[in-house]
Amino acid sequence: MALSWRSWLANEGSKHLFLVFWLFLNVWLFWKTFLLYNQGLQYYYLHQMLGLGLCVSRASASVLNFNCCLVLLPMCRVLLAFLRGSQKVASRKTRRLLDKSKTFHVTCGVTICVFSVLHVAAHLVNALNFSENYSEEFLALNAANYRGEDPRKLLFATVPGLTGVIMVLVLFLMCTASTYAIRGVLKYQTNLEEHPPGCFNPNKTLRQSMTVPKAFEEPFPDYTTEPFPEDLPVPEPFVQNNFMGICSEEPKFQSHFPETWFWISGPLCLYCVERLYRYIRSNKPVTITSVLSHPSNVLEVRMIKDNFKARPGQYVILHCPRVSALESHPFTLTMCPTDTKATFGVHLKVVGDWTERFRDLLLLHSNQDTEILPIFQQRRYPKLYVDGPFGSPFEESLNYEVSLCVAGGIGVTPFASVLNTLLDGWKCYKLRRLYFIWVCRDIESFRWFADLLCMLHNKLWQENRPDYINIQLYLSQTDGIQKIIGEKYQALNSRLLIGRPRWKLLFDEIAKCNRRKTIGVFCCGPNKISKILHKLSNSSNSYGTRFEYNKESFS
Repeated sequence: MALSWRSWLANEGSKHLFLVFWLFLNVWLFWKTFLLYNQGLQYYYLHQMLGLGLCVSRASASVLNFNCCLVLLPMCRVLLAFLRGSQKVASRKTRRLLDKSKTFHVTCGVTICVFSVLHVAAHLVNALNFSENYSEEFLALNAANYRGEDPRKLLFATVPGLTGVIMVLVLFLMCTASTYAIRGVLKYQTNLEEHPPGCFNPNKTLRQSMTVPKAFEEPFPDYTTEPFPEDLPVPEPFVQNNFMGICSEEPKFQSHFPETWFWISGPLCLYCVERLYRYIRSNKPVTITSVLSHPSNVLEVRMIKDNFKARPGQYVILHCPRVSALESHPFTLTMCPTDTKATFGVHLKVVGDWTERFRDLLLLHSNQDTEILPIFQQRRYPKLYVDGPFGSPFEESLNYEVSLCVAGGIGVTPFASVLNTLLDGWKCYKLRRLYFIWVCRDIESFRWFADLLCMLHNKLWQENRPDYINIQLYLSQTDGIQKIIGEKYQALNSRLLIGRPRWKLLFDEIAKCNRRKTIGVFCCGPNKISKILHKLSNSSNSYGTRFEYNKESFS
């Protein structure tokens, strides 16, 4: 199974290019800041005192500021949904890059943890150097009160130190990360022209460190800028650094203006505004119109909410205070509101405490899960709040000419909204052929959307487009030949196969029937299936067909 560079670039090229660009910015920021504090004249005296710890602490701080600026942006779900659904982002490759927002969020988080450790370690070295290299000459540079002061006092008995301890408790690995990030501790020189780094004044430096020639036995004025005689020896450190100037005044130091707020405030305000907007938007509870109990512990909830609009493939976050005051869960929409109906719905599989409690609150008899049981206001439903909708890669399934949709078990939910949309009308979309593959362990699971599949199949036959959708149902675990019970499901029984799909043959067949076309591959199911499809999408074929891989990922 040879790798196709054309397919690999289509699937992986944009995200790797973005990753390389992000890495370059991190390296450039680190190196630029490192050189500034290592070679910058304004930091000459501070570097003499703290050494390499100063450069590493400030360089790592630059990387931390940059990634703290970026880490919240991928979590702005409303913004991502807007960019995906608007014409502002016309390129499909760019829209597909938005699907990696969660991965990028995690990457920024790991980077923050790693550089926090480096930042903290460098500042611990700085605290020790402040104590050991106490400067009697430049008192303004000192963070310690005297030479040999216990560095632990600098860490825990100062405002910067206490803020560092708080950051430890809040941000885990960022142990005392802000101990010296408070710019009042690290200072730079402001009067470089009057006092070039490494210069000396004859009244102070020469009299303390060398014998004064006879020509200078007379008292010096406070400062002078006159050149010295040629026979006047110059201190060795200044010769090495090519400094021959004489200062006209003592150095002046100033604390840094805080920069962290500048990096973080913009994204933080954007995130807070979005959270406020989401809170206001979801503050009104929805009206539950009906609850259906499906086989295999699956519950369908249909709702109505004023001014609620959604696109097929999107998901919402459900919050039920009677189940949990703090816990919310994302669920893909299986039915979207349209111009003719305002109802939207979700299917959820009962697999945990939250879903079990939610089911018990909705159903009169929670043990009756073998039949579809419509409930029309027979009881007062609990309050349910809906946050969303939010974007997902399955929105792109209607924007390809040919799409391959693969579902595993309850992973069929994002495709259900697509099928419902096609049932309302398919001619307005770019999609002209849909391959729908659904793999389940038990025969009853197919009944979740058996009626929907049959209605869509019959509609396309009536419109003389039976080839528009290719349905393949796979029953992975069975003791013998089984069928979906019901005469009306005859069309689905003929498409029911026993066993698992032979993915390589399936891809070859699709490529052969769609030569030189770009096919969107969409998967929502177990990771094992996802990895196989991802690998096959990057493989070469002899028909010039390109597969673009997309996978569901809640953020």
